[in-house]
Amino acid sequence: MSFQAPKGVQEYVPPRSSLFAQAREAFTESARRACYAPVETAVFEDTSLFVRGVGESSDVVSKEMYTFDTRGGENVTLRPEFTAGVVRAVLQYNLHKGHLPVKVCTSGPAFRYERPQAGRYRQFYQFDLEAIGTEDPTVDAETIAVAYDAYRSLGLTQFTLLLNSLGDQNCRPVYRAALQDFLRKLDLDEDTRARIEINPLRVLDDKRPEVREQTASAPCIVDYLCGDCKAHHDTVRALLSSLDIPFEDAPRLVRGLDYYMRTTYEFDHALLGAQSGIGGGGRYDGLSEDIGGPPLPGIGFAVGLDRIVLAIESERGADAAQAVAGCQVFGVALGEDAHTDVLTLVTALRRAGVRADMAFGRRGLKGAMKAADRSGARFAVLIGAEEKRNATVAIKDLKDGDQQDVAASSAVEWLVNTLAGNGEAE
Repeated sequence: MSFQAPKGVQEYVPPRSSLFAQAREAFTESARRACYAPVETAVFEDTSLFVRGVGESSDVVSKEMYTFDTRGGENVTLRPEFTAGVVRAVLQYNLHKGHLPVKVCTSGPAFRYERPQAGRYRQFYQFDLEAIGTEDPTVDAETIAVAYDAYRSLGLTQFTLLLNSLGDQNCRPVYRAALQDFLRKLDLDEDTRARIEINPLRVLDDKRPEVREQTASAPCIVDYLCGDCKAHHDTVRALLSSLDIPFEDAPRLVRGLDYYMRTTYEFDHALLGAQSGIGGGGRYDGLSEDIGGPPLPGIGFAVGLDRIVLAIESERGADAAQAVAGCQVFGVALGEDAHTDVLTLVTALRRAGVRADMAFGRRGLKGAMKAADRSGARFAVLIGAEEKRNATVAIKDLKDGDQQDVAASSAVEWLVNTLAGNGEAE
């Protein structure tokens, strides 16, 4: 029996891997335009970083982390999320002592011991963005805009931005007490009742229907916000409206990690069923202190690249991956001595931004054209003895079958302009 990937590990191979790459690139480009610098952080960390940063009462820490002892006796954990590690890196390398806010982004795998299902994996992939060092609500709106623009650049339309505020250390205790009084009267299981005493907001994040039904009339934190938190929340809402970013107020929205406060948001996709959250984030102004650093407010988001792939497929259809992965021009050498000419042309096309491939080996014309059809290319370029003699290239439109000769010196320009005119340019 051949080896297979471990259970719960989502892998991407062609052509579907092209959708994954497109999703990651869309967020990377949106962040780059907003001047977020790339960072690469450790895949595993000291376990106490997540216990102190994410929160011991969270399901992530209490049930889902991959934790082990190294040969040197250190207790480490594969990262279950990015924010705690990014803030640790900012502090370790003294980035917070320079220009603020520190604006960074990264992507890669994270790990949680989940029950595998569509959109929920044990090894999953995220794009993460953080702005650290300012309480300005304008930055809250900026992070949301970066994510929103990336979703739209992917052509996604069936998503909703849900927005809430979780208050701060001044007003949340009052709400916490009111919520605990409400929850203690419900018929809940033992583990959930224990959570009421540790972090009652986590009960509102419970996805089980029987719990959701009982908590439907729970008090809302927006009714308990202090003046500063209310002003902050109102400013974020006004900024989003000025940016033409639609949102829905979600007064019972909480996040699964303990460090969130004030602005909290989630992007929900209408076509993904139970695992509809395709990204979310919020403000974590106390996290730096929780992990031993100075007071350092921050806000950021993480998006699930796996779920974004599912969202693209749900909106674009079954051929979404092939449309992204397929090459645009396929080169065919008619005879051994034409391979150099075809490779030269294909390379020039690639340098001009065209996705181009070619037939390798000693394929006949029939086999090479079958390969061209399978590639999904719009055009095939053919070079043989006659084309070499006349300094031309035969270009065949694989969509309608038309074929014409174009001067070799202008073939690249002709293909680039034609693809652009057909809306197929990069």
